[in-house]
Amino acid sequence: MNTSVLAMPARHPAAIIALLAHHRVLATIGVLLVFPWLMPNPSVASTILIYAVFALGFNFLFGYMGMLSFGHAAFLGVGGYTAGILIAHFQLRWWLAIPAAVVLAALVALAIGVLAIRTRGIYFAMVTLALSQCVYFAVYQLPLSGGENGLRGVNLDQVGPAALHISLLDPHTKYYFFLCFAALAFGLVSRFLASPFGGVVEAVRENESRVRACGFDVERTKLLAFVLSGAICGLAGALSAIHLSSVAIESLNYETSGLVVMICLLGGMGTFFGPFVGALLFLLVQDLFSLWTEHWQLYVGVVFMGFVLFFPKGVWGTLLEKCNVQ
Repeated sequence: MNTSVLAMPARHPAAIIALLAHHRVLATIGVLLVFPWLMPNPSVASTILIYAVFALGFNFLFGYMGMLSFGHAAFLGVGGYTAGILIAHFQLRWWLAIPAAVVLAALVALAIGVLAIRTRGIYFAMVTLALSQCVYFAVYQLPLSGGENGLRGVNLDQVGPAALHISLLDPHTKYYFFLCFAALAFGLVSRFLASPFGGVVEAVRENESRVRACGFDVERTKLLAFVLSGAICGLAGALSAIHLSSVAIESLNYETSGLVVMICLLGGMGTFFGPFVGALLFLLVQDLFSLWTEHWQLYVGVVFMGFVLFFPKGVWGTLLEKCNVQ
């Protein structure tokens, strides 16, 4: 009997994963196109997609650059409040409000990055945490932010020309509207990773001293990566504001920064598809246990510890390692 025929099914999953990793952007978009039809509720699919974009931005800094930040909630919140205030209070068009949210989040990231990138390790994490809390209290005091009640009335019911009348009241339409921005974010990150800049980013993670000795400006590279990361997180915040029609002040809290760390660790830091896998796992597990008990955080914590102990490279990272895919 031909043993090569028998070996084909065993190699088949590895070949699929290798193919997905090689064509990562097209594969990711392909999965996301059918994703809402695999979920019991398309609204949940939109939430997972938004958190995947949030984790994508954080993963670019943490997974590829190796810099652990506890302040990324600031960029998510700034993006959400910027888009929310412009839409709710100034009736600005969405195609202006969303880019404005991304730009302002990038500027906040630039300000925080200038102060934080010269520190390393736990000091960098603590500086970003402290500065993000400053952003939290600054937004809390804004007259238009709504204070502890958050921002309400971010109503976006229709996009596109009046003749087309693309209604966001349909949850599937809303999901694919968000997917357009998510695909842009995934494509942008992939392009950066494939560029010489992406090579320097990963080299800094492996050996910062050697990169510096080769003549590269490490501080500038860190700052650019930090700003790009903040901009993508700002995009996630703007999409979240539109999805929920509101922005909670808790989106700026340090707990949100801890949440995105958990998502990246669950999916696999430093992997392209890991943020989506992590967001999917975390939110589904959270939703499952919250139906059973009000103390769902305890059980989610136990599940998270189990994943960290048995899948230290995350679910997607472990699959790539098992299949010998780089």
